[in-house]
Amino acid sequence: MARQSPDRPDTNELGDESLWEDVRVHPVEIALPTGVGYTLRAYRPAREIRYSAAERRADEVIDGEQDVDEDRAVDEDEAMEFDKADDVRDDDADEADAPDEPDFDDESDAGDEEVPVFLAHEGRLYLCRTKESLVAFVRSGAPHDLTQLDTWAELAERIDQAQVTPDDEDSYELDLVVENLRGGHDVWDPELIISAGEIARDLAYALRIEPLLTALAPGSPLDDLDEALRASLSGGLRGFAGRRRARKIGAQQATLAWRSMIGKISSAVDWRD
Repeated sequence: MARQSPDRPDTNELGDESLWEDVRVHPVEIALPTGVGYTLRAYRPAREIRYSAAERRADEVIDGEQDVDEDRAVDEDEAMEFDKADDVRDDDADEADAPDEPDFDDESDAGDEEVPVFLAHEGRLYLCRTKESLVAFVRSGAPHDLTQLDTWAELAERIDQAQVTPDDEDSYELDLVVENLRGGHDVWDPELIISAGEIARDLAYALRIEPLLTALAPGSPLDDLDEALRASLSGGLRGFAGRRRARKIGAQQATLAWRSMIGKISSAVDWRD
């Protein structure tokens, strides 16, 4: 479920509508409980990307100054409750298949696999509240992870306010997820929740938010929820099975887990007005 921009211009009226295809970077709109903002995202082969968040955290470990999240104990309790809920997994799921811990230290096997990279620096996502402020930030020369792209100089030169109009698939309404889940199975919006999971995974990877990536890892309860909702959108028996499986997932546990995740994403945002 993406926001519709009332002032979305016709692509024929844009002075340079091919910019995003040329530079292989796209504008993204993210709605959080604290506000709506614009950022940029690209996908590149893992061998071409260096994350400043990874470098920062490596320094923290060496210096013995790695921060402890004050909410970790609460988050872990919520995750444990979600894990223990009997109705989280399908009856045929293998309980032995626990989600793997994220391993950011060894990505040598990733090779040509494309990974997300954002307008971010040292684990902080830059979100701009207006299109004008995004353009100004891009042209400011401030350090961030996208500057390593071979197309960044061209983007910074050609970007214009009128072009900062994210496609529907690049607009995410994280501010609505908790309320939707809290309403219960009958009102769950699969497209909203699936979309939220996609951006959450990208942010978790690019910003090195380990608890978030673990919560969404294959085999985790939230991954089971995602798979069930995706199946529910299908027709026939698969759709019926997906809806039945989704109804077995505890609404309260899913709500708590997603509230915790959105809180982690919000705490990693650096608003640029």
